[in-house]
Amino acid sequence: MRPLDEKETTAVFEKIFKFTGNNLKNIVENPSHEGPDKEPGRYCFRLHKNKVYYVSDSLVKRATNVARTKLASIGTCVGRFTHGGNFHLTIECLNLLAANAKHKVWLKPTSEMSFLYANHVLKGGLGRITESIAPGDGVVVFSMSDLPLGFGVAAKSTQDCRKLDPNAIVVLHQADIGEYLRMENQHEHIIEE
Repeated sequence: MRPLDEKETTAVFEKIFKFTGNNLKNIVENPSHEGPDKEPGRYCFRLHKNKVYYVSDSLVKRATNVARTKLASIGTCVGRFTHGGNFHLTIECLNLLAANAKHKVWLKPTSEMSFLYANHVLKGGLGRITESIAPGDGVVVFSMSDLPLGFGVAAKSTQDCRKLDPNAIVVLHQADIGEYLRMENQHEHIIEE
């Protein structure tokens, strides 16, 4: 486990900024109340086995007692670096993104299951949408009861959504909470090895 270098930090912050905008400052400056210290600590980003974790400083200090080969995970996994060096956000960071999201989309109850099966969001399934979304912006997808379901990339702007037919794609799917169930077999296979 090590701190991110400058290139890795830039890649991580650019990806998170796409979803949070200026609220990225809230994530970086969030005080941590974990550990024995009375003074609140800070959260930081750490790299371990190509995965980036959002973890409190006090937990990082305590994790130094564990051998790197034995350390499976620490804190919240925000994303991972591919072999090509690209950074991809994972579904585990959804709560972090949802609390600080700049652009949000709410789905009608009838289209929630479709999204949870890794399908794109169609105009017909759109309940509400925040203003000033541009194509390519990061979007957090919620149910109508404000439960975060996943995230994706806007395919159309807010203004364009008003004129679209019901079968047009509005948000391109990137990750959803249904991945926990779809990936269950894969995780069981890794544990058995």
